[in-house]
Amino acid sequence: MPVALEELEKLIGTSFPGGRYTIEPYRHWLMTDAVGDTPTSSGPANPMEIYHGAMGGLGITLDELFALVGSSAADGPMFGEAEIEQVLPLRVGDTYDVRGGITGIVRKEGKSGVFDILTFKLELVNEAGEIAGISTNSFVFPRRD
Repeated sequence: MPVALEELEKLIGTSFPGGRYTIEPYRHWLMTDAVGDTPTSSGPANPMEIYHGAMGGLGITLDELFALVGSSAADGPMFGEAEIEQVLPLRVGDTYDVRGGITGIVRKEGKSGVFDILTFKLELVNEAGEIAGISTNSFVFPRRD
């Protein structure tokens, strides 16, 4: 039986522990090479670091995130959508604080049955306290009897 929607809706506004993310030069080189960009290990960072930094600095594991909504990896959750917004340039070698939390949850029904969509937003904040990037993501949780 799915978790009651009223219980899930209470999660809206829940903050994640957050953390810090450093754009390590070797990781940036590997990531830019993997996405077909010119591999670099210094200078401006590829905007994909917003997503990597947000997820790396979430402060909880995906298993813990899934458990918040009464699910587990065995239930077959799926990645939903991702949106990144670069507010300020990121730099390789810089460290960012990551903060954010749950912004929404909706229950839908489709051909395959009932499912919940959890949305959360994470911000990368530079040393000056400015938001450098925003990553908004969702996961889809199938609900089976």
